[in-house]
Amino acid sequence: MNPLIKLISAGFVFGIKGLSLVLYKTEDHWLTPKDQIDWEDLRLVIALNHTSLFEPLFISVIPNYRLWRAIERLVVPIADVTMKRPLVGRLFKYFVPNCIPITRKRDETWDQYLNRARDKNSLMFIFPEGRMKRIDGLDKHGNPMSVKGGVADILAELDGGKILIAYSGGLHHVQAPGQSVPKVFKRIKVAFEQLDVQEYKASLAADDAHDFRKKVIADLEDRMHQHCKEIES
Repeated sequence: MNPLIKLISAGFVFGIKGLSLVLYKTEDHWLTPKDQIDWEDLRLVIALNHTSLFEPLFISVIPNYRLWRAIERLVVPIADVTMKRPLVGRLFKYFVPNCIPITRKRDETWDQYLNRARDKNSLMFIFPEGRMKRIDGLDKHGNPMSVKGGVADILAELDGGKILIAYSGGLHHVQAPGQSVPKVFKRIKVAFEQLDVQEYKASLAADDAHDFRKKVIADLEDRMHQHCKEIES
């Protein structure tokens, strides 16, 4: 990565962390003890319970050195409609160097994202629900929230390393979809859990790719409902 681009990105990332530390109180729960997280061996970050564009506030609990390393490793899929927004699109383009616009369909944009998973230095990131939960608990089309199968495609490309699952306690009280101005001085909650890629895939005991996809979806939805409910209460 170009050193200048990395410095610009770092300024953006650490700026968000600084604002989060000043304006919000983050309550973090480590289902896997924090000192046992194998940061260098992480290959995939799964963020569950996607409720707001302000979820980057949770980086306030990540050690600075780990954030610095993640800047050049993190590969983030961004909806192409988001990238086309004048302000937000430019922010992602210039300050998140490895963001990849996708159409949310199984086309060449998704293949381009998956290809990055084959690079063992890449740290893949995904919101597996694929859209944000509205205040009524549904998506913008009025459909129930659910995990999509794209995360299984990523796992199929990985042959080792670790997974870090981030469980959001929800951020509608900070900024809900459709609201323009975020509320400050709020308590926000997040939990983290580490899984081993090989052990996780073996535990699902899938018969084929279709069965693997179904089991990944069911497992992540179970984990989301259990752990997000725990930290929301």
